[in-house]
Order: sequence, then structure tokens, then C-alpha cells
Amino acid sequence: MSPEGGTKPQNKPATARVFFALWPSPALASALADLAIAAARRYGGRSSRPDTIHLTLAFLGEVPEATLPTLCALAAEIKAPPFELVVDRLGFWPHNKLLWAGCSTIPAPLQDMVLTLQKSLIAAGFTPDRTDRPFTPHLTLLRKVPVISQPGSAEPLPEISPLPWHCTRWVLVRSHSNAQGANYRAIGEFLLA
Repeated sequence: MSPEGGTKPQNKPATARVFFALWPSPALASALADLAIAAARRYGGRSSRPDTIHLTLAFLGEVPEATLPTLCALAAEIKAPPFELVVDRLGFWPHNKLLWAGCSTIPAPLQDMVLTLQKSLIAAGFTPDRTDRPFTPHLTLLRKVPVISQPGSAEPLPEISPLPWHCTRWVLVRSHSNAQGANYRAIGEFLLA
């Protein structure tokens, strides 16, 4: 008890904001960043930097730092074959003002991997975000698109040239936010084999 009669604040364990993701090659990230810059000129909003473009598999948010080895061990147990993605369309979510690039077809190995990852996380006591809705693989290109210029409202989204992506690895990523946006650092890497 403190002198004032209240309870002493407990030391909270350190946490980390984390997610699992597919990370594109530098060449693919650069091509997607070019799309983002062109879209920002057309619609406004903040374009994603090449080093931040990724496809989220499972978002966990804040977890105790002490659980990071558990997350890495859990991910290392998930077996999935390499697969091909084709990033071939744009989408827009007005509720969070995001323009994204995605795939017309979701490869079965990706769908299976995400489902296995979600089940494994839940079984281990973690709470991945958005398990209540279908998985929509996407790579965010623009954030904070102004309401006045939101894509798709007056005209359809432009078509994009297909961008092939041979997926051979996935990562556990730690996110740090600052005034310029988010910075990401891979803290675990897992091969598709």
C-alpha cells in the first residue's frame, strides 16, 4: 500500500507490437511503391514506403516481449509449400481510407497456411485480429485517402499490370511507430518448404 492508502502500481511487462507477414523482394516492393506514388498523385493520401510494404498473415498487436520466442517456435512448426501469388488488382476500403493491391486468386497453400497459423496462435493463447472474417490478402499502398477523392466512388479503380511473386519465406515482424509512420523489423524468419 502507498502512504495515501492506494495500491502501488505494478510493473507491467514490456510488450511488442507484432504481426506475421509475407515480405516482398526489394524489386517487387519497389514496383508496388511506384504504384503507391502514382495512386497518391491521383487520389491523395500517404503512400507506403518500399521498406514497409508487406502482406499481413496474422496481426497480434501488443504481446508480452517474453512471448516472442514462443511465437517463433510456433511459426517454425507450421509447414507449407512455396507458392505463387499474382498481385493483379487494386482495392479500396472506405471505412479506413486504404488503397491496396491484392490478388484475384488466393492460392490454396496461402489460404491453408493462414488458417493453420490462426488455429495455432489461438491454441497457444494468442488472439490474432480479424479471425471472424474471410482472409483478404492485400498490400497497403495508400493510407488516409481524402474523402473527396476516394477511388471507386465516381470511377472504377484503374487496372494494374500483374506482378508475380514467388513466396518462399514469411516473417514475424515487430512494429515501431513514430511521426513518419511505422518502422518494421523482422525478428523471426521461416521458410516455406
